[in-house]
Amino acid sequence: MKLWQKEKASLQSVEKFTIGKDAEMDMFLAPFDVLGSMAHCTMLESIGLLTKEELKIILTELKAIYKQIQAGDFEVEEGVEDIHSQIENLLTKKLGNVGKKIHSGRSRNDQVMVDIKLYLRYEIEQIVREIELLFQLLLSQSEKHKIHLLPGYTHLQLAMPSSFGLWFGAYAESLIDDVISLQGAYRISNKNPLGSGAGYGSSFPLNRQFTTELLGFESLNYNVVYAQMGRGKTERIVASAISNVATTLSKLSMDACLFMNQNFGFISFPDELTTGSSIMPHKKNPDVFEVVRSRCNQLAALPNTITLMTGNLPSGYHRDLQLIKEVLFPAIQDLKECLRMMHLMLSNISVKESILKDEKYTFLFSVEEVNKRVLSGTPFRDAYKQVGREIEQGMFTPSTDIHHTHEGSIGNLCNDQLKVQMEKEIAVFHFEKANAAMDKLLI
Repeated sequence: MKLWQKEKASLQSVEKFTIGKDAEMDMFLAPFDVLGSMAHCTMLESIGLLTKEELKIILTELKAIYKQIQAGDFEVEEGVEDIHSQIENLLTKKLGNVGKKIHSGRSRNDQVMVDIKLYLRYEIEQIVREIELLFQLLLSQSEKHKIHLLPGYTHLQLAMPSSFGLWFGAYAESLIDDVISLQGAYRISNKNPLGSGAGYGSSFPLNRQFTTELLGFESLNYNVVYAQMGRGKTERIVASAISNVATTLSKLSMDACLFMNQNFGFISFPDELTTGSSIMPHKKNPDVFEVVRSRCNQLAALPNTITLMTGNLPSGYHRDLQLIKEVLFPAIQDLKECLRMMHLMLSNISVKESILKDEKYTFLFSVEEVNKRVLSGTPFRDAYKQVGREIEQGMFTPSTDIHHTHEGSIGNLCNDQLKVQMEKEIAVFHFEKANAAMDKLLI
């Protein structure tokens, strides 16, 4: 059964091809389809298209379906096209003609759009919470290992002294910027398209502001044509924010793979977090970081994938848009899993101390020596040439004392400021408003 079913059925192969993985992908949307229907029906009663008694029994049944979904006892039945059809079928079987009334004033187009926006809004919060946990761990590790030095590189050549405090803290601050990019994605996901119908509105006197308030959206997608055009664009913007997080994790994974290499030997992990070789008994492979790196590189390509799927479509609905779910929804789950695995690995990291005592790192201190001479009154360019000549002549014997005190340097990590900044950026989302609205609907 389809919401658009007419007298003549589609050819089975056409139906199967066009439905694709909708039944599977729609399970991500199931709870949000119920919530959207609850808000829509409440609005229908307010404009006289449902009686108070009809609304009461519809809401009771929708809440029961919601509990089924949360318990994992719900599925889109064989032969039913999608989640929207499944829920309307269940209501109609249970409530008869009353169940048939819930689709008044909406199209499957704005129904799926509100589901997707509610879903993306929810998932962005879950991603931010996972980022927050990883951020806190990175800051903790930064403080724990702030006195432990390691080489800094440019062009993969020895450059200047760094520290594990700087290394962990750098990725913590990167996550702050990633959260800021998620704010824009959240704001766009937090606009209500419900009531736009098939993209051209409705002759029913719908109260779209009411459903906006019921669902905890920040505002409406006002123009009904743009509400439809926003599908694809919203997902692309969310994908761009996801790709930023993924790029941070990918770079961190690459660092970890290098630093675990025996030629570096800066960090190590318990055996149970690494893998071995079928023929080389000594191997401790960084498979987790390699898989995170590859998955995150896939996620970095996601915005371009969605752009190529939707970029040249004219206004109005097109079935192409359905396929976005198949690339975006699993990608969101992948990102959350990568964040959790990164947290697991870095919770169990061991760092090597006294790395820079090795003679091969002597030249890391060349800039320190130049700066020391400048502080003693030698012009910088002269000091630079003096130290360069000493290196060439094999006469360079630097001090290994480090005195970096400016903001964000080895001796002044500013981790407290980073913590405050992350708290400030997370507070911008106002997740509590949307969550309160969802809770109120389910009372």
